[in-house]
Amino acid sequence: MLADDTLAAARPAEWAARCVALYHRLEADALVAEVNQGGEMVAAVIAEADAGVPVVKVRATRGKFLRASPVALLYEQGRVKHVGAFTELEDEMCAFGPDGLSNGASPDRLDALVWAVTQLALGEKKQPRLRRL
Repeated sequence: MLADDTLAAARPAEWAARCVALYHRLEADALVAEVNQGGEMVAAVIAEADAGVPVVKVRATRGKFLRASPVALLYEQGRVKHVGAFTELEDEMCAFGPDGLSNGASPDRLDALVWAVTQLALGEKKQPRLRRL
């Protein structure tokens, strides 16, 4: 975990600009976006902000708890580390169970983390990317 740039109640142009800025700041390979609720809108809004940013579209087919289980195992094995403190995310991680968060809210940060770790550690294995100096 390198960053938590969560926005609350942002308009599409705002969250897309934040996503693109984070993509460039971290020199990421792609943005991972769940498209269940927003469909193609998510990728389209990101493309409006920067058409050169690749978007990996993921679709939830299982509940959040089942999706999180393989990632929780990676944590138990010590294969996932956080760089810095992520108080809100860690609070969600501690309060999350089979019925969701103990306060009934949506675990947005945790869900984003699960998608990211799944893509990086459990997704399709690719060859390392070489950068020219």
